[in-house]
Amino acid sequence: MNVIDKVKRRERLTQEEATSLYDLDLFTLGELADERRRELHGKRTYFNINRHINPTNICKDICKFCAYSASRKNPNPYTMSHEEIVTITDDIVARGISEVHIVSAHNPDTGLEWYLQVFRKIKERHPQLHIKALTAAEVHFLAEEYHKSYDEILDLMVENGVDSMPGGGAEIFDEKVRDYICKGKVNSQQWLEIHRKWHERGMKSNVTMLFGHVEERSHRIDHMMRIRDLQDITGGFNCFIPLVYQTENNFLNVKEPITAHEILKTMAISRIVLDNVPNLKAYWVTSTVNLALVAQEFGANDLDGTIEKESINSAAGAKSAHGVNLNEFVALIKNSGFEPIERDSLYNTIKAW
Repeated sequence: MNVIDKVKRRERLTQEEATSLYDLDLFTLGELADERRRELHGKRTYFNINRHINPTNICKDICKFCAYSASRKNPNPYTMSHEEIVTITDDIVARGISEVHIVSAHNPDTGLEWYLQVFRKIKERHPQLHIKALTAAEVHFLAEEYHKSYDEILDLMVENGVDSMPGGGAEIFDEKVRDYICKGKVNSQQWLEIHRKWHERGMKSNVTMLFGHVEERSHRIDHMMRIRDLQDITGGFNCFIPLVYQTENNFLNVKEPITAHEILKTMAISRIVLDNVPNLKAYWVTSTVNLALVAQEFGANDLDGTIEKESINSAAGAKSAHGVNLNEFVALIKNSGFEPIERDSLYNTIKAW
């Protein structure tokens, strides 16, 4: 039986078979992925109205792909005050926004209690606001910095108001690639362990993959397989988010950005391989809005959200600093032949537009 037959029969692929999907032409892959998408979601495309807050860019780690943290490539260090952060949440709640997404750098000067106070202050003022916060890389950093276990950090997050975890810091799980692009940061086993422990608390999270830099196709498939294995055990991942590497202002010096052809193939393969992760996000911040819209035909059923303000990827050249207008966003989804569904952070429908 060839790999196409196996996909059509809904049989799981081995790592070798999944890697061979890249040899198929783009439109065959698109058809296979679209069939999976339609089974799961029909023509629905999800988005949420959210605000990203990146409280500090001072970081003890030096990841070669990062243009956000303060360094000689970005000599503009900053740390927001609690008052600034709370003022932002006051504003977004007044405008009906339901999620705040808080991730930033590994700043030894802010500290664990600094974050916990932020979460508490937000929840005390706005108990209905969903706080998605702290990547597994940040959890690992805080555990090391304060000599605590992952369990202790995760319990403190829950106690102080964190509702779900974002999927950042996964990068690529292959340790040789990881050693080259983000040496010293949370390793792949630690990243997966943190999310496993989070899921065991009955909490949900997302999972990312940074691609289009120095990794190979086989590394992407290995990354997906490790996600699939953990999801079989916990069922805690809401969404897989392939993030397209941004080429500007960082130390990797990748000259040519990955092609749209390769991005769409990777999207389609993600939908086929990750049969147990319900949602696939085309994160327009890193792929551009136009390509994210096309990705709806290649397995993606989520376009993230309006975002409003974004600092991390825009520092590396993404056109996302000021988000996108809600009505324009809805119109783009409709005009591409899909049904815009505004969702909450856990994929419950708020409104069908």
